[in-house]
Amino acid sequence: MRGAGGQRRRGRDGQAAAAAIEAREAAATAFYDMDQAQKYLQGRVTVFADLDARAAAPVRDEFRGLGDAADAAAVAYIAVLDANELDDDRERGPGEYDAARRAFVAATDRLKEITADLNRFAERLAPQMARLEAALDSLPPRLTAARDAVAAADAAIAAARTAGMDASDPETELERAKAALAVLGSQGLGGLGLAGAMDQAEEVRRVAEHAKEAAEELPRLGEKVRNSLASVRTRSDMVAGRIEPVRQAMKLLLRNYSQSCWQDLKGAPEAVGGGVERARERLNEASRHVARNEWKQAQRALTAARTELNAAERRAGQVTGRVAELDAVAADPDRPAEAARFAVRDAQRLAVAQPGGAPPQHAGALDALVQRLDRAPRRLVGPHPDYWSYLRELESIKTAAGDVVSRIRAERAGQG
Repeated sequence: MRGAGGQRRRGRDGQAAAAAIEAREAAATAFYDMDQAQKYLQGRVTVFADLDARAAAPVRDEFRGLGDAADAAAVAYIAVLDANELDDDRERGPGEYDAARRAFVAATDRLKEITADLNRFAERLAPQMARLEAALDSLPPRLTAARDAVAAADAAIAAARTAGMDASDPETELERAKAALAVLGSQGLGGLGLAGAMDQAEEVRRVAEHAKEAAEELPRLGEKVRNSLASVRTRSDMVAGRIEPVRQAMKLLLRNYSQSCWQDLKGAPEAVGGGVERARERLNEASRHVARNEWKQAQRALTAARTELNAAERRAGQVTGRVAELDAVAADPDRPAEAARFAVRDAQRLAVAQPGGAPPQHAGALDALVQRLDRAPRRLVGPHPDYWSYLRELESIKTAAGDVVSRIRAERAGQG
C-alpha cells in the first residue's frame, strides 16, 4: 500500500511540476511579446514626434504611462522568475509547484494586458503615422528644390560680381537662405517636425530664388539707373526754370492782393530753388554710385532727388495756381459762390426727398450752410478784399454740403 501511495504522490508531483513549467514558458512568451510591442511602439512614437512636433506631447505622455506599466510588469515577472527556480534538483511538493504556476499565470495575465494596451495604442496611432509618412514623400523634392535654388543663386551672384556689379544685397539674402538650409541639414526633422521642415525648405527656395532674380536684375538695373539719372537731371533743369516765373508770380501777389492772400506762400521762390539745389546734390551722389556700379545706392539717391523735385514742383504750383485762382475770383466773385450754392441746393433736394421730409439734423446743418453762404461776400469788403479767405470759405461750404449728402445716402443704405 505504501508503494502505491508513493507512486501516486510522485505522479501528482510530476503533473504539478509540468503545469508550473508550462506556466513559466507561457509567461516567458508573454514577456517577449510585451517587450517587442513596447520596442516597436517606442520607435513609432519617436518617428511621430520627429514628423509632427506640435502633436507629439500627448502621444509621448500616453506612451510614457504605458511604458511605466510595461516596466513594472517586467520587474514583477522577473521577480516571479527569480522566486520560482524550477530547474534545480530540490524536492518540491504539489503545493509549491501549484503556487509557482499561479504566480506565473498572474504574471502572464498582466503581461498580456499590457501588450494589448500597447497594441491598441499602436492601432490608434497608425492612421496618423500613415498620413505623416505619406506626406514625408514630398519632403525630398522640396529639399532638392531648395538646394538647387541656392546653387543657382550662387552662380548668378558670381556672374554679377565677374561683370563688376555690386552684388552685396543679393549675397546677404542668399546667406540667410544658406543658414536656414544648414539648420535644416543639421537638425533634419528633429525639433522642426515634418510641416516645419517643409516650410523651411520652401522658405529657403523662395529666398534663394529672390536673391538669384536680384543678381540677374543688376545689369538691367544699371541701365535703368543710368536712364533715370539722365531723366531726373532733365527734370531738375525744368524745375529750376520755374524759379523765375514763381518769383514774378509772388510779385504779382504782393502787388495786387492783400497779405492774407499770399502770407502762407512767402519764401516760395527760395524754397523751390533750395529743393532744386538739394536734388542736384543727390544726383551728383547718384553719379558717384553709378561710377562704382553701386546700383542700389544710386537708386536711393535718385529717389531722394525725385522727392526734392516733387516738393519743389508742388510749391511752385501753389504760387502760380494761387495767382490764377485769385485773378479768376477778382474778375467774377459770384462764380465760385454759385458753385457752392449749387452744392447746398443739391443737398437740400436730397434731404427733402426723404420719406417724411428732411430729418431735423440734416435740415439744421443745411440751413447753417445757407447762412454761411449769405455771409461769405462780406469778406470782400474794403479796398483790399481777402479773396483767398473767401475762396476757402466757399470750398468749406461745398465740402460740408457733400458730407450731408454722404450721411443721407448712408442712412438710406442702412434702412434698406
